Amino acid sequence: MFTSVLMIEQPLTTVDVDFVTSLHGDDPVSFVVLMQPRGDQDRLLRAIDDVALGELPEAIREGDEPEGEDALGPAAHALAHSLNALRQKGAKAVGQIVEKHPLDKLQSVVDETGADEVIVLTSPHFVEEFFHRDWASRARHKVGVPVLKLFAHNE
Repeated sequence: MFTSVLMIEQPLTTVDVDFVTSLHGDDPVSFVVLMQPRGDQDRLLRAIDDVALGELPEAIREGDEPEGEDALGPAAHALAHSLNALRQKGAKAVGQIVEKHPLDKLQSVVDETGADEVIVLTSPHFVEEFFHRDWASRARHKVGVPVLKLFAHNE
């Protein structure tokens, strides 16, 4: 069985689930999903990304994003939704919320599970990507397995 560690920051959409479950054809895939609460990311960088994408109303609402303990409830809901969607497509899936040090957690999960790859499914983060400080760029230097970066869809 092929094992993928899937890093997400929002619930998986139907398109996302269809895509990641079909990456390896008919081979069975097991997913370990790591959910990073969106509120823990830097608010200013998110607002800059929103402006760059022409989503001015989203940039204005960045101040309303829950942070810290308040972000855990929405993250748990997003994780449960995502795991359920993967299982409905026939994949094995377990997951957890990453509260601190996402790349350290990623490394330990890759080591513990013997994962074959990491998939980072994220929204565009122009500032972080430009400076190669996004999850995928940083993970490529840390985990020792292939890292695939995909852009999440919105429904």
